[in-house]
Amino acid sequence: MNSKKLWFLFAPALLAALIDQLTKQLVRTTPTLQNLEIIPGWLAFAYTQNPGMALGIDWFPTWAVSLISMVAVAGIFIYVARNLSQATTGYLICMGLILGGALGNIIDRLIMAKIEGYGHILQGRVNDFLYFNFSIGGDPVFPYIFNMADVFISTSIILLLLFNRRLLPEPSNTETAQSD
Repeated sequence: MNSKKLWFLFAPALLAALIDQLTKQLVRTTPTLQNLEIIPGWLAFAYTQNPGMALGIDWFPTWAVSLISMVAVAGIFIYVARNLSQATTGYLICMGLILGGALGNIIDRLIMAKIEGYGHILQGRVNDFLYFNFSIGGDPVFPYIFNMADVFISTSIILLLLFNRRLLPEPSNTETAQSD
């Protein structure tokens, strides 16, 4: 494997997971930040713990969501590693941010229940605190509370969708020949 390319994957992943965990720790342990308007009428900190999936989806028990998350991260890493030779720098950075964001939330699921004293490994809730409180006609525009991990994941997916021709790996010659 190309170590320079792996650096473009792992450095953003580690940075995203670190920023995510530091911001969650700061808000979780600082009561004055748990309900604070940052930009009046637009952005607030509203601390909550999410036992479910993104956007508050609660279809599975927390331990199952934890396992699904870990399998998904492993699958993404295996896919990226197998396509590393064709991967662009931008693609690797985006995938690193996705992996790092996912790892940040997995860390919460693994250890938060034990830290907070409400359960065991795989039962942790994800700490969320960012809330766009902008509303139109009294209805919130985006009623979900999220965290920095979600920001890294969402931003990277949007960048991959918008700039897919520049960021996504080029198919190898054997893949091109097989599809013809």
